[in-house]
Amino acid sequence: MISFELGVEDLADTRFAVSPLSETVLSLRVLHDPGLSAVHLPWRRSVLGALGDLDTGLLMSLVAARLTLPDFLTPRPTAFAPSFGEELAAARRTASAQVRRDLLAAHAPGRLPAPLAAAETGDDTAVAALRDRVCALLLRYWEIAVEPLWPQVRLVVEADMTYRARRLAMGGARLLFADIHPSMRWRHGVLHIDKMNDRHHVKASGRGLLLVPSVFAHKPAPPVSAQEAPWLIYPSRGAATLWGAEPDGARAGTALVPLLGAPRERLLRLLAEPLATVELARRLRVTPSAVSQHLRVLYAAGLVTRARQGRQVLYRRSPLGDALAAVD
Repeated sequence: MISFELGVEDLADTRFAVSPLSETVLSLRVLHDPGLSAVHLPWRRSVLGALGDLDTGLLMSLVAARLTLPDFLTPRPTAFAPSFGEELAAARRTASAQVRRDLLAAHAPGRLPAPLAAAETGDDTAVAALRDRVCALLLRYWEIAVEPLWPQVRLVVEADMTYRARRLAMGGARLLFADIHPSMRWRHGVLHIDKMNDRHHVKASGRGLLLVPSVFAHKPAPPVSAQEAPWLIYPSRGAATLWGAEPDGARAGTALVPLLGAPRERLLRLLAEPLATVELARRLRVTPSAVSQHLRVLYAAGLVTRARQGRQVLYRRSPLGDALAAVD
């Protein structure tokens, strides 16, 4: 079990970030073990056919037998939405001693696989060369496997952030953490993450808590090292909508269809959480203009509310819409 002890100031400094590098590295688990998530099987099939001459031996060696990953490849984001290049540059700056330590910790108690064997030596030059090869490989992998769908991934994780921020506003830390994952629990100022390979207790001590939603995370993923400031990658809501799965909340033949029409009924079901027009269009696989037309009707009828967040307008069911959506 890993636990984060959070004081009042740490809770006040709880924030979110997007991490394209972490998302890329976590996706390697799905390539390594397709049984982790059936949701991502369509993506896995398409990526395996596109990797070509990529050094998959080195790529797959980054995932340990217990599915842990080296911390230096998932650096704590220093901004809300760093670019992949910025995060990869940070990984490339990692000192050889830390690269060695992180690789050994990720694969412990076993030995490093052959492609990573240079990290078991005391040769800093060899470790630095290995680090640079891994980073160059991850750049090519990102360009093939993740970058083409990154705009859609970002929409999904930002929708999750909006949902989580609302949970925090409505019920504090207890409600925020209640439904992230069954292995997480909040009690007496400590966030406990059960069923972890490692065991340590980290005091935030004014450093706050950073939360990073991920479509490829199958469970909470805190840093392996107890020396890291508290931060946590966790499974994002809505990941299944990326690969053509049935949109969340869509049901056929309910009593609302004759009243609202099927498109507006599906919109009302989806709007249990705040979502932007472009995300609704992506989930329903229609154009944003088509969604906007239906939203105008639902808004005029008092079934949805809207609020601006940055450059986006977020829609959500109103209390009247909630009552109507409860009708089967």
